[in-house]
Amino acid sequence: MYTFQEQLERIKDGKGFIAALDQSGGSTPKALLGYGVTDNQYKDETEMFQLIHNMRTRVISDKNFSQDKILGVILFEKTMKGLIANEAVPSYLLEKHIVPFLKIDKGLEDLKDGVKLMKPIPNLESRLSEAKGLGIFGTKMRSVIYEDNIKGISDIVKQQFAVGAEIIASGLVPILEPEVDIHAEDKPEIEAILKKHILLELDKLKADQSVILKLTLPTVPDFYKDLVNHAKVVRVFALSGGYDIDTANTLLTKNKGVIASFSRALLNDLKFQQSETEFSTALAGAIDSIYKASIT
Repeated sequence: MYTFQEQLERIKDGKGFIAALDQSGGSTPKALLGYGVTDNQYKDETEMFQLIHNMRTRVISDKNFSQDKILGVILFEKTMKGLIANEAVPSYLLEKHIVPFLKIDKGLEDLKDGVKLMKPIPNLESRLSEAKGLGIFGTKMRSVIYEDNIKGISDIVKQQFAVGAEIIASGLVPILEPEVDIHAEDKPEIEAILKKHILLELDKLKADQSVILKLTLPTVPDFYKDLVNHAKVVRVFALSGGYDIDTANTLLTKNKGVIASFSRALLNDLKFQQSETEFSTALAGAIDSIYKASIT
């Protein structure tokens, strides 16, 4: 059995990266389009979700998608409840010694004070209980910062940590993702304010509380070093944020101790029309490059 403590130690100290396969309903059409599936190839939401599940199944079951380079996977809720080879997806991953996480946020509020906060997350307690019962180790939730606005950035960080406390109380480990938009005009200034407020919230955590941070690759190399080394931070992940895989990997190598948690950068070269050999080769190339950037 792959215990919670073993999973925690793997996420904290393991060599590899996190695969983000958590595109939600709103972003699924775009994800499918990137995969070479247009919206006229499915007639309704049910078929759409089946196609994206088929894509994720193809990725997760590939021989190259292994514990050697993949530490964990962030899942969409429908994927968590789905099957691969007649087995629940979290169980399938755990058998491969890959740690399963669940995306729990329900999208973003409208822009206010330069940020988009998370929408309320309904039935959180029951959803966390169900996830834990299925073998989920932790959760992920995303909000986005677009402008240099102290109030907005402070509000985002406080919201992330408040929901994070509920996740911890449920026995799961939260990934807090206050993304900074890569096109923000004052990106370095935003990152300075963000780090300051994250450190303030980390210092409020109790002895038995810790979090994972998932952050946009910073403008200044090693800017999040003090977060990487913080006693309350299990690990710092980096999101690709719209960067292509080469750019994301290059930036990642400039941030020691940070590992990738890429989605688009991981999946970009995978196409529905590829043969199994072509698909596997493309996936192996992406995995290898992201792995090397994560351990450099």
